[in-house]
Amino acid sequence: MIVHRIEPLDLHAHLFRVVLKVAEPGDLVRLTLPVWIPGSYLVREFARHVHGLEARQQGERRTVRQLDKASWEVKCTGRAPLEVEYRVYAFDLSVRAAYLDARRGFFNGTSMFLRVEGREDEPQQVELRRLPRGWQAATSLPAVKVDARGQGLYQAADYDELVDHPVELGHFWRGEFRAAGVPHEFVVSGALPGFDAERLLADARRICETQIAFWHGRRRPPFSRYVFLLNAMDDAYGGLEHRASTALVCARRDLPRRDEPGTPDAYVTLLGLISHEYFHTWNVKRLRPAEFARYDYSRENYTELLWFFEGFTSYYDDLFLVRAGLIDEARYLKLLAKAVNQVLATPGRQLQSVAEASFDAWVKYYRPDENTVNATVSYYTKGSLVALALDLTLRREGAHLDDAMRALWQASGAGPISEADIARALQEVGGRSYARELRRWVHGTQDLPLAELLEPFGVQWQTQPAGWPQRVGVRSHDTGGAVQIKSVMRGSAAERAGLAAGDEILAVGNWRLRKLEDLALYASAGEPCELLVSRDQRLLRLQLDVPAERAAHQVQLAVDPRASADRVARRRAWLGPSR
Repeated sequence: MIVHRIEPLDLHAHLFRVVLKVAEPGDLVRLTLPVWIPGSYLVREFARHVHGLEARQQGERRTVRQLDKASWEVKCTGRAPLEVEYRVYAFDLSVRAAYLDARRGFFNGTSMFLRVEGREDEPQQVELRRLPRGWQAATSLPAVKVDARGQGLYQAADYDELVDHPVELGHFWRGEFRAAGVPHEFVVSGALPGFDAERLLADARRICETQIAFWHGRRRPPFSRYVFLLNAMDDAYGGLEHRASTALVCARRDLPRRDEPGTPDAYVTLLGLISHEYFHTWNVKRLRPAEFARYDYSRENYTELLWFFEGFTSYYDDLFLVRAGLIDEARYLKLLAKAVNQVLATPGRQLQSVAEASFDAWVKYYRPDENTVNATVSYYTKGSLVALALDLTLRREGAHLDDAMRALWQASGAGPISEADIARALQEVGGRSYARELRRWVHGTQDLPLAELLEPFGVQWQTQPAGWPQRVGVRSHDTGGAVQIKSVMRGSAAERAGLAAGDEILAVGNWRLRKLEDLALYASAGEPCELLVSRDQRLLRLQLDVPAERAAHQVQLAVDPRASADRVARRRAWLGPSR
C-alpha cells in the first residue's frame, strides 16, 4: 500500500507538509513528480515548489539522490516501510496547481503526490490531517473513514485516479442536488453574501440532467458521485476537468444574485463554463486521444485531436444551455457569433490548421505572446466551429452530430480513440465518408462555409462595420488615458505604418488620443493620418493609412423572421433536446 499524508503546515508561508509511506520498498526506490497536469497542456514544472525532501526507515535517515528536475532515488535497507517527507509551496490561485493561506487551501494531486515508479497500479491512500479549526474538506476522492469535516482517510485504485481528484479546503458554502439519480455536490469558496445559491444549484442540475440524457438516455452515468469545486475571486475565469469533479474559478460578479433580475451575460458565461467542464466527464476523461491511453507525466504528451476534445466540447457547452432552457435561441446565436468573430479576427487561422494547433499546444497555446494572433488559431474556438459545420452538414443530410458522439462512446467502450474512429462514427451516422470535410476543415486553413450552412436553419448571417481596433489591425489596452498596443495583426494597416507591440499611441495629428475608438474623431476613413508614438521612451511619427469601413467587418447571427416552416423546424430540432 502507498499512503500520502497531507497537512497544512504554515498557512502564512503557504506550505503543505506531505509524508509518503511506502510499504516493502525494496533496495532502491525511484520517486517522480509530474511536470504537467492532464487537461492543461503545458510543462509546468511542479517540482520547483518541492523543498526539504528527506527519507527515513524506522526513524533512520536514508540517502536521497536527485536524478533530474523531478526525480529522486532513495537507497533502502531491509523491508521496513519507507517514509519520505517534504514541503510543498502552494500559492497558485489557478485550477492547475496548489494554494494555501489563512482562508483557503486547494490542491491537485499532480502538484503534491510523488509517484513510486513500478508501483503506479497499486492502491493509493490519502490521509488529510490537522486541518485548521472550522475548515472543511471537499473532494470526489472515495472516502474510507472521514469525520464530519472531511478530515481522514481516502483511497484511489491507482496513481492515475489519485491525481484526478482535486481537494478544496477551508470555509466554503456547499449544496447538493441529484441528476439522473446521482448525487452532485457544489462547493463555492469566496462568494459574496447574497449570491443566489438555490438558482446556481437548479441551473447546474438542468445542465447535468440534459448532458446525462444526451449520453445515456434514461441510464445512469459512469460515476456514482460528482463534485463541482468553485473558487470565486475578484477577476478570474477557468476550469479543469476531472473524472468525477471539476475545479472552477470565476469572478464573484459572475455568480447569480438574489436581487438581480433576468440572466446577466456574466452568469451565462459561468453556466457555459460549468457545461463545458461537465461535458469533459465523457469527452476527454473517458473518451480520450489514443496518445493519452496511458499518461506520461514526465514529458509532453502530443496529440492532434484537441480540436475534437476541446473544440467539440466548446461547441456543446453553450448548445446545452439552450437545450436545457437556460437561454433562448437569440442569445445562443449571439454567443455563436462571438466565436465566429474571434476566429475571423485571428490572422493565424490562415497559417495553422486546428490539427496543427492541437499538436503545438505545448509550446504555443499556453505561451501566448504579441505574435500569437498571427501565428496560431485556437483549437477551442475554431474547433467548436468545425463541430458546428459538421453538425449542420449532417443535419442537412438527415443525420446529426449527437448520434456520432454517442456512436463513438459505444464503439470505443469509453476508451482511447483516433481520428479514424471519429471519421468512422461520422460515416456510420451520415451514410457517407466525411474525409473531404475533415481534410479541409481540420487539416486545412481555409475559412469554414458557415453562412451557407446556417441559411437552411433559418439563421441570418449579417455583417456590420468592425470597430477601429479591428479596422486598423491592432489589439490594444486603454488604461489611464494611454493607448498601449498589445498585438499588431499580420497584413494590417497598423503593420504597414510600422506600429509594434509595446508602442503607446500619444496623439493623432495634433490631438491627444486617450482611447483607440476616438481615432474616428481625428481621422477620416480612406485617408492618411500622422500618429505620435512612444517606443522605449523615444518619440516616433508614423503615418497610418486609415482603412475604409468595408475593409473589416463583424458577423451578427439572428433568427430569420421570414424563414419557412421547414427551416424553423430544422433549427428547433438542432437547438432543441437531442433525440
